[in-house]
Amino acid sequence: MTAIILDGRALAQELRAAAQSNITALSARIGRAPGLAVVQVLGDAASARYVRSIEKLCAAVGARCRVVALPADAAQVQLEVTIDELNVDPETDGILLQLPLPAHIGTDAAIMRIDHRKDVDGVHPINAGLLAQGRPALVPNTPAGGMELLRRYEIPLRGRRAAVIGRSAIVGRPMAQLLIQADATVTVCHSRTADLGPVLRECEIVCVAAGRPGLVTADMIRPGAVVVDFGTNVAADGSLVGDVDFAAVAEVAGAITPVPGGAGPMTNVMLIRNLIAAAQQ
Repeated sequence: MTAIILDGRALAQELRAAAQSNITALSARIGRAPGLAVVQVLGDAASARYVRSIEKLCAAVGARCRVVALPADAAQVQLEVTIDELNVDPETDGILLQLPLPAHIGTDAAIMRIDHRKDVDGVHPINAGLLAQGRPALVPNTPAGGMELLRRYEIPLRGRRAAVIGRSAIVGRPMAQLLIQADATVTVCHSRTADLGPVLRECEIVCVAAGRPGLVTADMIRPGAVVVDFGTNVAADGSLVGDVDFAAVAEVAGAITPVPGGAGPMTNVMLIRNLIAAAQQ
């Protein structure tokens, strides 16, 4: 068996076009383009690259993007005052706090400071609570992108057994909640799960967000299962790889996301979708 490739790049292009159309209509209605503020504490090269990609995408779809860059030694109070100002700025519809933050800044306290209605990353505890209750919320972008891939490729979820490997607040936990809302029966696995293989072999859907390259091997996968790999790891040769042994698993699975080119390209597009939702509020 050779798995169907769940192509995130192609779908992201389609969703970008839809977002551009929605932003054009929204801008005409509210008299301005929706505005995103990206709060970045300088010093992390990967974060800087990601912020540039967000700026480029916003420009492409017609949204405004303002980057508020703070020095690497910025104090906690400086960051929180910046967030407070953006919370009350009527032309800032969405706030993205770029993570990770330097060790001297309390991440949880900074996230709590964000107005949850402008939390386009879906990380505020109020949004997490709304999601857990099955109520409308701004959902973290990476799992939202994974769900959109499953929906667009018409992968049935109702009544199916699903495993989520990873329990982070931005991928694993919300992905489990989204699958539950889609009427899947969900098992959450993590670093303390004993004997992972037998758990995964019972499941028709496997979502992996563990941050461990090659964690999931072909012998762990039920023939025909759908595998969504959220992992992004840099291999010894500098290439980007996921948490799944792609070449081997693709011979067993029914469908699989590649890395790169699967769930990754969907993340920023879902950020724009959250920005539109926040502006409409």
